[in-house]
Amino acid sequence: MSLALADRATERPLPRLGGLSTTLVSLEVRRALRNRRVLIFTLVMPPLLFLLIGAQQKGDQIKGTGADGAAYSLVSLAVYGAMVAATSSGAAVGAERAQGWSRQLRLTPLRPWAYIVAKVCVGMVLALASVLAEVVTGAVLGVSMGARQWLLCFTVAWLGALVFAAFGLAVGYLLPTDNAMQVIGPLLAVMSTFGGLFVPLELLPHTVRMVAHWTPVYGVSSIARAPLTHGDVTIGMIGNVVLWGVVFAGVASRAFRRDTRRV
Repeated sequence: MSLALADRATERPLPRLGGLSTTLVSLEVRRALRNRRVLIFTLVMPPLLFLLIGAQQKGDQIKGTGADGAAYSLVSLAVYGAMVAATSSGAAVGAERAQGWSRQLRLTPLRPWAYIVAKVCVGMVLALASVLAEVVTGAVLGVSMGARQWLLCFTVAWLGALVFAAFGLAVGYLLPTDNAMQVIGPLLAVMSTFGGLFVPLELLPHTVRMVAHWTPVYGVSSIARAPLTHGDVTIGMIGNVVLWGVVFAGVASRAFRRDTRRV
């Protein structure tokens, strides 16, 4: 009997793309949107912070950049919102593992890697929604930027979320559920502060600026703001994004393989 079942399982055709599909991604997006905490921290808080703080800097120039304070703040908060959205989506695997959802999925034809790719896609969808919410808020409040700056700044803010999707997955697989959510919030706040999202790096002491160059937020935020500040995109900025992207993806991949063997 067991041999027959084994043969039948062996004969079962593998799903196309490992089961990855638009239907799966849309279902995961709808599940994520049911989480009110996610909606508040990705779609409400960044525009609210801009309304309360960033919009007040309209007309002020950021020292050493020549950029308008409101526009600078808008781009920074777009990076922050996309970062939180992507990280939250990745870290959700921790909660799903604790609830036994990962084991349930092992009983379906869905391949583990397809599940991970779907999570990354969900993170990027949420990140895009967060960036667009910031764009609409800035446009309604009269932030002045050239068309090229709007396009480049916010496209980079969105694509940079890939680094943090990997970060969220790494945390979700490494830490127990309760600890994951407790660690991620303060860690994102620290990375944002030292990466220059809440306070422009040009206004911080020299030592802090040097430390900031090695934080995960520095590369993405600096490249996103480069069209606005008319600054050069340096090798250091690109290297920062690549380095942290590889580190987070490597840690997430290793933790994922370990978890797959165990489950």
